[in-house]
Amino acid sequence: MSHTTNSHDLPIRKVAVVGASGYGGEELCAILDRHPFADVTALFSRQYQGKTLGEVMHRFAGHKIASVPFHDAFPENVAQCDAGIIFLALPHGVAAEYAVPSLKAGKIVIDLSADFRLRDAEVYADYYGGAHPAPELLAQAIYAIPELSREGIRNSPLIACAGCYPTSIQLPLQPLLAAGLLDPTGIVVASASGVSGAGRKAATEYLYAECNENMKAYGVPRHRHLSEIEQQLSHASGNKVTLTFIPHLAPMTRGMHTTIVATPVEGKSVTELKAALHAAYDAEPFIRIRETPPETKHVTGTNFCDIALFDEPRTGRVVILSVIDNLVKGAAGQAVQCFNIRSGLPETAGLL
Repeated sequence: MSHTTNSHDLPIRKVAVVGASGYGGEELCAILDRHPFADVTALFSRQYQGKTLGEVMHRFAGHKIASVPFHDAFPENVAQCDAGIIFLALPHGVAAEYAVPSLKAGKIVIDLSADFRLRDAEVYADYYGGAHPAPELLAQAIYAIPELSREGIRNSPLIACAGCYPTSIQLPLQPLLAAGLLDPTGIVVASASGVSGAGRKAATEYLYAECNENMKAYGVPRHRHLSEIEQQLSHASGNKVTLTFIPHLAPMTRGMHTTIVATPVEGKSVTELKAALHAAYDAEPFIRIRETPPETKHVTGTNFCDIALFDEPRTGRVVILSVIDNLVKGAAGQAVQCFNIRSGLPETAGLL
């Protein structure tokens, strides 16, 4: 399946995926399979070594990617493969094990885990319960939400894709905080995620009978993603941003809905807040500013983030709503958007 040109006369980039057997990795394979400028030359899995993707995941039968075999997932094998760009769709604490040798081998690494999102190794240890596996790499990693860090993505060898909750929260909040329109304290965020956000693993709490017709909060009062959310929003604001974040597990397979309650800075109108969102995102291909409350079904299977902002004059606050597909804009789609930017390709390639 290897080839070097296409109808647009842009070179094909050889890519590899480590962790293709997870939900995020499977979504990544589906997007890369239809991507006009990507050639998946290697997949890595210790569990499925020697089998092809089509043998493991029957949804890919008949697709060009179906014949790509899984190789043994030793970090050295990944670093020595023929792909120039490595996607790491792995749990936190594991991705760094692959990033280190791949970077030394001159590869570009696009990491979907949390290993390189934080700038401070001590903060990582505090939130993730152990020493950072490669603290020397934190300084060179670029925290990546394309709409908010596009220029950094263009030249970084190590791209740390934001988490799904942080993406749904930062996209609506960052332009408003950066413009000095919102009080950086007292922000309250409640988000609900589909069960696929927990990953493909066998655990009682994720069984159908446990999740169906049920909704619950978890990770209260300090979910791990709070660390990257406050880090990035504080950086954008120029002030310390503190917020209350309550994630929920919703009875749906995929999708994420975020509700944000915040207070405008005195003298700032809702008209100014909405204008700031439009100024930030009207030219963005994957952000849609809505006038009515967005719904998760409107973004399912897409790389879109839909945002709406409403005045609450009775309390003097505003309510901001955002929705994404946690597996696409919250994971695989965002990673491919970063790949497009880093490779000098059309940003929407494979995603629209």
